[in-house]
Amino acid sequence: MRPWAALLLLAAATAQAEPLVVGSKRFTESYILGEILVQAAGDAVHRPGLGNTAILLGALKSGAIDVYPEYTGTITREILGSDAALSLPQINARLAPLGLAAGHALGFNNTYAIGMRQRDALARISDLAQRPRLRLGFSHEFLGRRDGWPGLKAAYELPQAPRGLDHGLAYEALAAGELDAIDLYATDAKIARYGIAVLADDKGFFPAYEAVLLYRADAPRRFGAAFAAFARLEGRIDAPLMRRMNAAAELEGRSFADAARLLEDPAPRRAAGRSLLALLFAADFWRLTREHLVLVFASLAASVAAGVPLGVAAAKRPRLAQPILGAVGVIQTIPSLALFAFLIALTGAIGTWPALVALFLYALLPIVRNTHAGLGGVGAGMRDAARALGLSPRQTLWRIELALALPTILAGVKTSAVINVGTATIAAFIGAGGYGERIASGLALNDNVMLLAGAIPAAALALLVQAAFELCERRFGWLRKAAAQGKV
Repeated sequence: MRPWAALLLLAAATAQAEPLVVGSKRFTESYILGEILVQAAGDAVHRPGLGNTAILLGALKSGAIDVYPEYTGTITREILGSDAALSLPQINARLAPLGLAAGHALGFNNTYAIGMRQRDALARISDLAQRPRLRLGFSHEFLGRRDGWPGLKAAYELPQAPRGLDHGLAYEALAAGELDAIDLYATDAKIARYGIAVLADDKGFFPAYEAVLLYRADAPRRFGAAFAAFARLEGRIDAPLMRRMNAAAELEGRSFADAARLLEDPAPRRAAGRSLLALLFAADFWRLTREHLVLVFASLAASVAAGVPLGVAAAKRPRLAQPILGAVGVIQTIPSLALFAFLIALTGAIGTWPALVALFLYALLPIVRNTHAGLGGVGAGMRDAARALGLSPRQTLWRIELALALPTILAGVKTSAVINVGTATIAAFIGAGGYGERIASGLALNDNVMLLAGAIPAAALALLVQAAFELCERRFGWLRKAAAQGKV
């Protein structure tokens, strides 16, 4: 066989070996539907809790994921920007230029709704216009969507200024009396648990939100067996079953994967008891630890490699100091999720790579600033002495100035490392893994035990990193003394 033919066969085999990548949003139902797709496909990878529609859509367009569960109302209003109701063929006609397609209706309509406590409930959404002092709390995505608060406010002429909060926390805030009305999903399990009254959409603002799969147009050809399995899911999940699966995760403490299995085995089972210790050291502990360490230290190494030279340039070239320090300072002010979303669009990927780039950028400021400050603190007498001894500027920098500035530089590296440990937890929201996976799941479920199972290892790792750097500072403290005595 000719070499080029062998290479083509190898490339084809590699392409075939690539697994289907399933994405999901950051709320309970999307996690569960993602698990259903993975279980149906068999050979598939789940990137859970990637964020809102914009992030999932960007990941789909870039090829970072191949399919994710979506709703026809969201596709119509948010993705296609249409205020008119569209049928599935009309949706696909408009998605085609984007290289996307929608199909495989799962069988239920999960429309938006507005809910209040039973004792305080109004009858209709239009009644809210007469109660401007009501405290509204909506999910962040709902606040920004065309089919969410902006459109609802205009359609009903509502005067309130709602607060933004995570959807998983809204029910408890409503039950505690901290809010008067929240946005709901029609299949939320907590509607019945908290006795929430659903206000009538008397102007018919919310469209139908039929659950479908949104996927790359070439995905059915590339993953024929998986999409054949997805076809067998059509119409199998009605609203009561979806509420049952949501309740299994949110109210019974089941994992998303276990909740998804209720599709094939709907018989009620007693959920296994959970303890914080058992969750801390669950089967995924070492995988999450490895992923978190890679995120922290790979990005830190790149930050040191770039940050120290930048700090030296700022110290040696006064005209460069303000631009360099200003640039790394501005990067530090960019919200993490905003930077992650921008990097997904820029790199065309989700997961580890955009997370590493973001953590690298966030780690620069302490390293650059401390390098600049450390070199600035070296006395002119030490430089004069070096010149008197015949040392070149380069030798003076390496053997005298950097040695004297080392403790200050190391303190900046330590600060960056500790910051990266915490910031890396947010990387889980774009599929990069790490302890943030547990935190994201805990937020989606309002599960404090799961939150602690992610937060405690992250905090412990931050303390270990800080202790390790402090040990290094003591071990290398002799360099400063030696440099001061002219022995280096």
